[in-house]
Amino acid sequence: MTDHKENLSILYQVSEVVAKSTDLEECILEVMEEMAKKFGILQAILTVLNRNSSKIYIEVAYGLTREEKERGEYKIGEGIIGEVVKTGQPYIIPNISDEPRYLNKTRSTSKKADYGSFICVPVKAKNQIIGTLSVKLKKYSDNTYQNELQLLTIMASMFARLVRSRQDKIEELEKLHRAKLIEHGLYSYNDRINSIVGESGKMQGVYDLITKVAMTNATILIRGESGVGKELVANAIHDQSPRCKQQMIKVNCAAIPEMLIESELFGYEKGAFTGADKLHKGRFELAENSTIFLDEIGDLTPGLQVKLLRVLQEKEFQRLGGSETIKANVRIIAATNRNIEEMIGKNEFREDLYYRLNVFPLLVPPLRERRGDIPLLVNHFIEKYNKLHGLKIKRISSTAIDLLMTYHWPGNIRELENCIERASILSTDLVIRSHNLPPTLQSAASTGSRVDGSLGAILENVEKQLLIDALSISKGNITKAAEQLKLTERIMGLRIKKYDIDPAIFKKQNLSASS
Repeated sequence: MTDHKENLSILYQVSEVVAKSTDLEECILEVMEEMAKKFGILQAILTVLNRNSSKIYIEVAYGLTREEKERGEYKIGEGIIGEVVKTGQPYIIPNISDEPRYLNKTRSTSKKADYGSFICVPVKAKNQIIGTLSVKLKKYSDNTYQNELQLLTIMASMFARLVRSRQDKIEELEKLHRAKLIEHGLYSYNDRINSIVGESGKMQGVYDLITKVAMTNATILIRGESGVGKELVANAIHDQSPRCKQQMIKVNCAAIPEMLIESELFGYEKGAFTGADKLHKGRFELAENSTIFLDEIGDLTPGLQVKLLRVLQEKEFQRLGGSETIKANVRIIAATNRNIEEMIGKNEFREDLYYRLNVFPLLVPPLRERRGDIPLLVNHFIEKYNKLHGLKIKRISSTAIDLLMTYHWPGNIRELENCIERASILSTDLVIRSHNLPPTLQSAASTGSRVDGSLGAILENVEKQLLIDALSISKGNITKAAEQLKLTERIMGLRIKKYDIDPAIFKKQNLSASS
């Protein structure tokens, strides 16, 4: 693509364009058009990270149509562009057609879309990743692309000022637009949030509470059973708060040993105890000007409850072994699945601390109270584990969904996620079927089969569901369904008769779907 002399020429041009331009798109397109003429660039893309939504959008594109550009939206860690934003490391793809991580989310219609080489580098400002700069270029078998990588990296640093300006402007306009919608009662929080899945009435109530409290500094106590997603709610509150540009600090109070949790929360001075060979900042100090999330708050010892009460009341604390009082500009979000009121009655939790934490209580409903969200959650987890494990699950069968909808979910969303991950791995035909689900879901309580829940009843229920699945796939054709299940047509007929299944139903379903 370039040699050293050409690099200097193009960099000089970039510096001139950047110096005189305040328009990011105009600036980059001018440079890329010149580079395309000289060096054979097929496409060039500049993306910007939206810190509010944690999504990456194409801001400037050379060689893409408007529709293709609009399709270019990435999550952090998704594809090459998402991975560069996540890691801050550049990527070189010598041959796009051999690289599964190259997603082509723009779905470029160019005949050159499925071949060539791809280089992507991070755009950084003050050591923060704010976007990416990438090019697609003609493939040369003897090229290592190190020269091109160096050129692109320098260009990314030169564009950084304009990219940061665009990032700030986009986020400020978004903030003003959201405030105006809230003012007129037109804003629904879950229109934007992507960390929580759910559209049920109960979740709409949760979204409304998040909207009301996010922009304040109020202390929040999130209540709910284990596995309902309390941490996701805390993330959503922080992401929409004025503190969102700072990282939220998370502490699981039940996961840290009692002897260590005080030093973890408040830090310690050098020499405070044996082994304290240097000053250690605690989580509260690291959360300055940000948010600290205290999960499993009900597991704090009485002594630590007193220290936490001081932080809430006086906004200050001391490191372990120290005498200096440290001011704490920290927002506290706490969470628990325990019955705090019952603990207060047993003198296991301080009543005054409870009232300090419970300024804004927020209850996350269990999954059994929001069953309408199960299909959405299932699709979300199928997509997640397809990417994570390299699977290609296309859907879940209706009988499997029926099982999920009738189960009582004591482990809530965490249990559902584990269930879908297991079923995705066990599936042999790209469809999650009822027999791929854990044995707990095959019980009489969840399937409505015989009350005694005997092994015979469970096996009969599974057999019936397999027959229904096979007939559904074959559109009611008994011969094809028998072949799929490796049964004779006679045995298939006997089984259909035994379970009173009407194959004609599946033929009608197919006619209905095609009409």
